[in-house]
Amino acid sequence: MKYAVIDLETTGGSVAQGGRIIEIAIIVLEDGVEIDRFESFVNPEMNIPPFIQNLTGIKNGMVRNAPKFFEIAKKVVEITKDCLFVAHNADFDYNFVKDEFKSLGYKYRRNSVCTVELSRVLLPGKKSYSLGKLCDEIGIPHNSRHRAIGDTEATAKLFQLLLQQPKADEVIEEMTDYDVYSSKKHYQLSKEKIDNLPDETGVYYLYNEEEELIYIGKSKNIRKRILQHLSNKSTPRAIRMAEMVRDVKTTLTGSELIALLLESDEIKKHLPRFNRAQRRAKTFFGIYQSYDDNGYVNFSIAPLSDGDHPVTTTFSRKEAEKILDRMVDKNNLCQKLAGIDHSDKACFRYHLKNCNGACIQEETPEEYNKRALQASMRFSYGVPNMFLIDKGREENERAVVQIAKGIYRGFGYIKMDENYSPKALEKVITPYADNADVNKIIRGILRKKKGIERKVFY
Repeated sequence: MKYAVIDLETTGGSVAQGGRIIEIAIIVLEDGVEIDRFESFVNPEMNIPPFIQNLTGIKNGMVRNAPKFFEIAKKVVEITKDCLFVAHNADFDYNFVKDEFKSLGYKYRRNSVCTVELSRVLLPGKKSYSLGKLCDEIGIPHNSRHRAIGDTEATAKLFQLLLQQPKADEVIEEMTDYDVYSSKKHYQLSKEKIDNLPDETGVYYLYNEEEELIYIGKSKNIRKRILQHLSNKSTPRAIRMAEMVRDVKTTLTGSELIALLLESDEIKKHLPRFNRAQRRAKTFFGIYQSYDDNGYVNFSIAPLSDGDHPVTTTFSRKEAEKILDRMVDKNNLCQKLAGIDHSDKACFRYHLKNCNGACIQEETPEEYNKRALQASMRFSYGVPNMFLIDKGREENERAVVQIAKGIYRGFGYIKMDENYSPKALEKVITPYADNADVNKIIRGILRKKKGIERKVFY
């Protein structure tokens, strides 16, 4: 068995975030013995950030005359051919190399394994599994830290030690992340279908022999996720599902947000047998906001009807009551105005000095409504009317999600050179149903603020 032990130094992040390789080192082991090596600076065609210069010691001048990645790409392909890609935190290094090749229009695929994960299993009980600290603890020399060849030599020695551990071959096979077709691991699907799976963001559909849809999922890398499903032996349910798969279909979305929204809608529509979460097809109740005769914001719970515009939606009245209880406690609101306390006089919280007296008009509507409206905005998406703009399925396209009157209306795609006016954006939207799952998805993405642009209108 041949192993290509690899380490990179990069300008940071990932290729998708503008990162580039600045140094690469590869040591090839066969039956645990080094048989080849390659190392090179790489011209990233950009300035190296000061933090990376300080961390690695690699300055702009050191890479100015180095080969660009496309000039060493052939060597990387040749030296790693028929090898298992080995790295410390392999996901980072493998995906970086893979993305560099993708930018050149080439599909680079190797099976990979991570020495961090292997060390946790084969060398349990260590204080730390970072490369430097682990090498210090077990006595492996680690020179030139944060330089590609120094880290590669240390990782290679660590991997040689791991190969000597009891049941090492078994553990390595079990922990290998497959990206190349294996008739043993992926017997459920043909090599052609496996090879054609996209390394893109989207939704995938798994079918059994009777062409029944048995599972719907989403992933930022559809190919990787499906290959994981096919070889998953973590639970009896996972094994049962993997054995049943005979076909797969995919829908690319570009945007992770769109993938999450589409997956949720499709699960509710088709109710696949292996999708336990999000199978509830409809929300039944809404929390509504209104103003009483004295000008105070009131909240109430009522069954959903077409055309309604609730603050948020729930699957049951009980769930809505719990939400209102939490909102009242967290924002020092009045139980009576929230529809929880139905007494004619002051609410129960007032007697506990937890309500400022809006229920008996001791607190002004202006003071009370400021807190009540802030509380209700937390249930929605921050503003009542907006479009969310995310990356699309191709370079000159953007994904669009519409929120109108606090309700999710659907999503679509627009070309980058088109007008981004509310009317133009609304025209590309395909309607989809709002529900509590959708609400949670959108609010979760907005909290992360992962490059999503908001276009607010009134």
